[in-house]
Amino acid sequence: MMLFTEVRGLPVLPRSGGGPLGAVTSLTVDAASATVSHVRFRHGRLGGETVLAWDAVHSVGPGAVRVGSADAPGTVPPHHDLLGHRILTDTGNGHGTVLDVAFDPRTARILAVFTTRGEVPPDRLVGLGDYALVIGAH
Repeated sequence: MMLFTEVRGLPVLPRSGGGPLGAVTSLTVDAASATVSHVRFRHGRLGGETVLAWDAVHSVGPGAVRVGSADAPGTVPPHHDLLGHRILTDTGNGHGTVLDVAFDPRTARILAVFTTRGEVPPDRLVGLGDYALVIGAH
């Protein structure tokens, strides 16, 4: 298990060796499947952001994210940084904000969403948009 806050800032390294490609800026989540779908990283402070499908990730550890390919995917989904995002239930009630997300770095499955109002299991995730993460009311 790893936390999004542990992955943010890690160097992105090519699997075959060599210097860093950049540092992780965020992870994109597909709320419907409760998985991490893409990793986003930037080379330097002014470098452009690169987006890779999670399938390109070879391994994630406490020291680095290793990728097999740095080729950008054909289709890049909209990105909403889950950390700090507002949470609403599907009935429209506020449910705090996201503090962190636990995930399995091998399968990319979300294990739990930690919020200002407690832990939310991944099976309650409904959708993620500009305004909020939507969860099932129970």
